[in-house]
Amino acid sequence: MMEKDIKRLSGGMDRRNFLKLSGILGVGLTAAAAIPASAETVKFDRKLYKVSETRLAMGTFVSMTLLHTSRDQAEAAMGTAFEEIDRLTRDMNRFDRSTAVAQLNREGQLADVPPDMANVIKRALAHHRISNGAFDISVKPVVDLFKNRFSGNKPSPPTEKEMRETLRLVDASRIQLAGNSILLKKPGMGITLDGIAKGYIVDKASEALSGRGIENFLINAGGDIRTSGRRQDGKPWTIAVQDPRKKQRYPDKIKMMDGAIATSGNYEVYFDREKMFHHIVNPTNGFSPNASASVSVLAETAMDADALSTSVFVMRPEKGIRFVNSLPGCECLVVKKGNRKMRSAGWKSA
Repeated sequence: MMEKDIKRLSGGMDRRNFLKLSGILGVGLTAAAAIPASAETVKFDRKLYKVSETRLAMGTFVSMTLLHTSRDQAEAAMGTAFEEIDRLTRDMNRFDRSTAVAQLNREGQLADVPPDMANVIKRALAHHRISNGAFDISVKPVVDLFKNRFSGNKPSPPTEKEMRETLRLVDASRIQLAGNSILLKKPGMGITLDGIAKGYIVDKASEALSGRGIENFLINAGGDIRTSGRRQDGKPWTIAVQDPRKKQRYPDKIKMMDGAIATSGNYEVYFDREKMFHHIVNPTNGFSPNASASVSVLAETAMDADALSTSVFVMRPEKGIRFVNSLPGCECLVVKKGNRKMRSAGWKSA
């Protein structure tokens, strides 16, 4: 999405203020706003329609492109998928006091966890284990500390004492999920699902499309991408990896059929002008990693790609590549500072 498109949707305000209003600078999922950015239906021949639409949802732009023999069926399926995105975004919005996520953060426990939330937390805890703690949904207190310290008239970094005290609340191994109940074992703990929930929501939208008979589609939710089948010419979908420097010089392009890719970077959500404090947090020291500019991970699901891209971003690039090489069915591209690139063993450029 180009800058002029963002300004068109936001009434001409600058990009940073638009992101702040849409909730991104709060580092969380916002309630989906059904604001169409573009909608298009193209008939290629008697047997194939391409139906595309972009909306503002999850605090980002969500685009879908569907290929099907029936325009009506494709449009109906797309409507169902966007409804699923809206529902899940509302349910997992930690800024809305009425949601289960907000209640858990407020009370430290929840007796009846909604199924979707339970699925996301269960997978998040699994990623915490396999990443040796690099992925940690309990970093919410640190994110809140950043937001508080850099808001107001005199923004400044957290003090060592503040960071040390806040880090005592960060440890996903202290989250107990048993059946339909969840407990945060330390008073003051809180969770943020920002590094995994968007991927889960994209997967559920993908399921909604498949469930309505759509076999060929692409979903792009601000860098979390899910593909199925092929494009109109019968070839795999071509995916361009986001340029961290925003100069449209894509670090790489890949071909995809059925699968997912997610990109994590420090270029979208940050709290200070120098971009030293951003939404990705190292749970060990509380600071934002700075060795990488962006990390893209290919996986079977967008949820796993989402969590893994965050995990690798937290790690040193070399360690992150070794980590991904150890995972079946996953590949990775790391763009280091200075635009140097590292690829996992099976990463294949288009």
